[in-house]
Amino acid sequence: MPTLAINKRARFDYDISETYEAGLSLKGYEVKSVKNGHISLRGSYVSIRSLHGSPEVYLVGAHISLYPQAGKVDDYLPTRERKLLLGRREISRLIGKRQETGLTLVPLKIYTKHSFVKLELGIGRGRQKTDKREVIKKRETERQISTLTKRKTGDARHRQ
Repeated sequence: MPTLAINKRARFDYDISETYEAGLSLKGYEVKSVKNGHISLRGSYVSIRSLHGSPEVYLVGAHISLYPQAGKVDDYLPTRERKLLLGRREISRLIGKRQETGLTLVPLKIYTKHSFVKLELGIGRGRQKTDKREVIKKRETERQISTLTKRKTGDARHRQ
């Protein structure tokens, strides 16, 4: 599963409790562009709307650049809404989770699975500024501990 794009801010800004895999409904030249890595998830989010009586899930705000070899494409919008392909039960479960207070749907990464482009989306609760500071402190202490243990094991090997 080669990863094509990662939303790095998502795991920092949200506590992700569950993840889902969804297919993306793309046009041919968009697939080529995504597989070349010309996609950005910065500022994107997942929206659920009820169109024609049944709920549908959309990826909003993801920027996919136009594939250069696609030729002239009229009315191409790089940030258009793209439909996510999920089962009916998954959509109803997402609706139930989203109705809980403070939970949002966040796109985490885009990758290929066989020949398909997939999106990993997570259900997350927004973090406060203090929570973010705690995460940074925890990460720094883990880094320091790992570097100290690497130094100690490295010193022991050189002594023998």
